[in-house]
Amino acid sequence: MSASPPAGFVEAVLDIVDRIPPGRVATYGDIAAMLGSRGARVVGQVMAYYGSDVAWWRVIRAGGHPPREHEDRALTHYRDEGTALIETPAGYRISPSARWHPEFADE
Repeated sequence: MSASPPAGFVEAVLDIVDRIPPGRVATYGDIAAMLGSRGARVVGQVMAYYGSDVAWWRVIRAGGHPPREHEDRALTHYRDEGTALIETPAGYRISPSARWHPEFADE
């Protein structure tokens, strides 16, 4: 990563990922928006460099696809958690019904 995001941003991203319930997902852009940012790519960098200790598979790409190059590992987690999936000719993607919207969550 060329320039590290501020430590507070890293902690905030990881805190949000920790709050995503099993079976639910949020996009990189969703997380950025929750932080008042448009930095979906920066959220992706945070997850790539610091996200191994959180439920990284719950953070997906905008089109509903799992993190790049982790599709097989993520699929195991999605199946274990009962995440709604859509089978496609190219594999799978996560159903829009699995998107987590914390403003509507019972927390």
